[in-house]
Formats: sequence, structure tokens, C-alpha cells
Amino acid sequence: MAYLCLETFILFIISIFYSICFSSSTPFILFHGLGQSCNDAGSTFYTSQLSLLSRSNGYCLEIGNGAYDSYNMPLENQVRVDKKVKGMKELQQGYNLVGLSQGNMVARGLVEFCDEAPPVKNFISIGGPNAGVASAPACTGGPWCAGAGGTSGVGIYSDYVQAHYAPSGYTKLPNDIAGYLRGCRYLPKLNNEIPNATNPIYKQRFTSLQNLVLIMFENDDVITPRESSWFGFYQDGSYSQILPPQQTNLYTEDLFGLQTLDKAGKVKFIKLPGYHLEMDIQEMQQYVAPYLIDGAPKNKAATQVVH
Repeated sequence: MAYLCLETFILFIISIFYSICFSSSTPFILFHGLGQSCNDAGSTFYTSQLSLLSRSNGYCLEIGNGAYDSYNMPLENQVRVDKKVKGMKELQQGYNLVGLSQGNMVARGLVEFCDEAPPVKNFISIGGPNAGVASAPACTGGPWCAGAGGTSGVGIYSDYVQAHYAPSGYTKLPNDIAGYLRGCRYLPKLNNEIPNATNPIYKQRFTSLQNLVLIMFENDDVITPRESSWFGFYQDGSYSQILPPQQTNLYTEDLFGLQTLDKAGKVKFIKLPGYHLEMDIQEMQQYVAPYLIDGAPKNKAATQVVH
């Protein structure tokens, strides 16, 4: 009986210790990719494993109706999740960001556009279409495809497509840069690319990051070109010549602060083998978890889905 009481007391002390550890560590929020939800296997795997590895509280933030709205809600509406972020008391002292694929468009929008929000410390971009995609991802089935209309580039910058197909907001056709700057509603603003309409606040907020981790997958067949995950992209007018990030206008003109962060040693360019978002636990531990850890390692983590 005495042994059982002692065991119960020890477990109680351990639970208090872990609770204190978690409350003092920086939490992270994760945004899932296109066609996903916070409840699917991929999002749950990333959130739970990164929480466990970093010993920090992880929250997958759902936007609207998950998979459906990931296709059909324009990104300028998706980024209004900032209201949810500002309402979470767990984030008020700052937080880290993890973006999966299209989720990086929302995550970076939080960094640049969100007024009076808690500070973002580290931003880990995993397989993100950061400089855009040269062809819109196909909507390959499911009820959420209704608004997409099978878009493959034709009319991608029309008002209707921009309002009903989220990937159109970061589609950048190399042979129609003028159309992109004129009609694309999201990425040109995010990249501070619109002539005579740049906003220094976006750059100021982006360069406040402590670290920017850019993870590209060597065999990525979803992001076109895959170098977009590093902010590389096709040269204007070409579908064959790919510029490394340091040779793009985004970088050389330092439109939103990528060059500033890079020269300060705060950008980590990481290339992993495998296809889109294929990352094992060892790679998570080596390349992602260190940027989610505050202080000494801990042994347990809490994972939550925020609706």
C-alpha cells in the first residue's frame, strides 16, 4: 500500500514537472497543405512528432472546413486565421511557425500581414511554394474540387479563379509576369513585388525572424519548380532556366527581406531526398526540432488541433 502511494506521488511530481516545462517553452503552430486537414494522418504525424521531438506544445490550426477550404477559400481569406492566433493565450509571448506545402503561404502571411500579433520567432518552411508555382496544382477529386474547375493555367488570373481556387493565389506563369503582377491577388503582395505598391512593414516584420528554415525535397513532383521551396524560380520568360534564390529579383532587390536575413546568417537552406513532404523522424529531429526547442530538452509534449 505504501509502495503504491509512493508510486502515485512520484507520477504526480513528474506530471507537474512536465507541465511546468511545457508552459515555459515556446509553442509552435502548424499549417497543413492543400487537400489536407488537421485531422488527417499527415498533419497529425507532423504535429505530434515535432511536439515530441521538441518537447513543446504543438497546435495544428484549422482554417474553415479543412480540405475543402484549402482548395476553394482564397488565400487572402485564409490568412485571416490571424484572429484565431491573436486570441490564443498560449501564443502571447511568441511562437514558432511550421508550414507544410501550401500552408507556408498562410504562415508567411501571418508574419508579414498580421497587425498587433504575438511575435513569430522561428519559421520552418517544409516543401513550400515560396516563390510560387509555374503551373497550378491539379484538383484530382473530392467534393472540394467544385470551385477549382479543373484549372490548369487558362484564366488562372481571372477574377473568378482567383476568388475560388486557392493555388491560383501563388501561381506565377514565367511567360506572363505582367498578368501575374496584375491579376494574382496574393503572392505579388506577399513578395512585395507590385510596382509602386511595396510596403516596408512587410519587410520589417519578415526580417524580425530569428531563423528561417527552408526545406526542399530533391524529388518533389508537386512544387514546380522544386527550387521554389528555397525561393528559387524560373527566369522570367523561361520554363527551363531556373535561378537559384540569390539570383532572383526577390533576393537581389531584397523586396521582403530575404537577402537581409540571409546575410545575417539566419536562413538555412536544406535539401532532403525523397518526394513532396517525405520526411522521416530522424530528419525531423536533425533539421526541424532544434528550431522549436527552448532551453534544455524535455521528455514529453502536448499536441492539439485548434478548430
